Amino acid sequence: MALRVASLGPEDERWGDWRWQLQNALRDAGDLAAFLPLTEAERRGLELGAGVFRIGITPYYASLIDRADPDCPIRRQVVPLAQEAVVLPTEHRDPLGEDLYRPTRALVHKYPDRALLIAVDHCAIYCRHCTRRRITAGGEASFDAAAMDEALAYLREHPGIREVIVSGGDPLLLSDERLDALLGQLRSLPSLEVLRVASRLPAALPMRITEALAALLRRHAPLYLMTHFNHPRECTPEAMAAAERLVDAGVPVENQTVLLRGVNDSAEILRELNLTLLRHRVRPYYLHQGDLAAGTAHLRTTLQEGLAILRELRGRVSGLAIPHYAIDLPGGGGKVVLAPDPIVERGEGTITLRDFRGGAFVYPDPGPDAEGRTR
Repeated sequence: MALRVASLGPEDERWGDWRWQLQNALRDAGDLAAFLPLTEAERRGLELGAGVFRIGITPYYASLIDRADPDCPIRRQVVPLAQEAVVLPTEHRDPLGEDLYRPTRALVHKYPDRALLIAVDHCAIYCRHCTRRRITAGGEASFDAAAMDEALAYLREHPGIREVIVSGGDPLLLSDERLDALLGQLRSLPSLEVLRVASRLPAALPMRITEALAALLRRHAPLYLMTHFNHPRECTPEAMAAAERLVDAGVPVENQTVLLRGVNDSAEILRELNLTLLRHRVRPYYLHQGDLAAGTAHLRTTLQEGLAILRELRGRVSGLAIPHYAIDLPGGGGKVVLAPDPIVERGEGTITLRDFRGGAFVYPDPGPDAEGRTR
């Protein structure tokens, strides 16, 4: 299968069928060995990870891999390395502490006015940095009709929840009919004001984003599509057309990038990514620090590296191209937004701030009793 996929491309009549893409995904060491000249670290990663976490690469996403480059940023996101089998004491099976706030099988209620609905446990591609791999590995829980009913009952009983994020796994892998029914059930709850759907498919399987799907999502407005592009190579004409199809239909699209070592850990890469997304009306929303998911240490940067990237971006691109840099605290603490500290020093009635060029500027900072009056 993998060799056949390697020879196919957009000119093949089956290429644009998203179900064919899923049926012909690379899913095991044999597929990958036939498709790629594997490195020793990759072979070892596949051996050690067998049965631990799924492998899945759609033919479309596989076509973005530079098979001659072991450090290809697309390859690094989907092909396991031996380091993935190393679990640090600081890493967790549930790095965000979601299970502490999981009143039903399919629902996470961590914030007072928002809840996360886990609609499915599978994805089109399996990112090696996945924070919810305990679920997307399969077998963790059943997200069937009964689980959805339990979640809907909880939402009815908690009218303070005004927003639901439908996630997974990837909920856009549901058929149009099942997705429409699920969103319709959520929309029937008078307390719900905003829906979000989190999906990697614009980047990993853009042929899923059909005109019919875009119209379906629009019917459930206000609804936002939260997607996940990590590198400019993912911003292909097909992917950008998929994003614009959603926006043209009236579905706002926002991007959440994960900062990954060896993939996008430079200001120049993120600048190119975010400016490309903006040109296609996708708003950069979050830049996530890699979570403390088990086996992902080799992909995480330090917080200082992330702050340095943000500092370099500031002032050199529009504020629209600078996402919030966030860390999701382990143990269920939730998101904290980080930013470079511009304060150089505080004086008597003044504060000295540094601009993006490195210059220092004194700003008057009157005391709390100052009201602009003549004393």
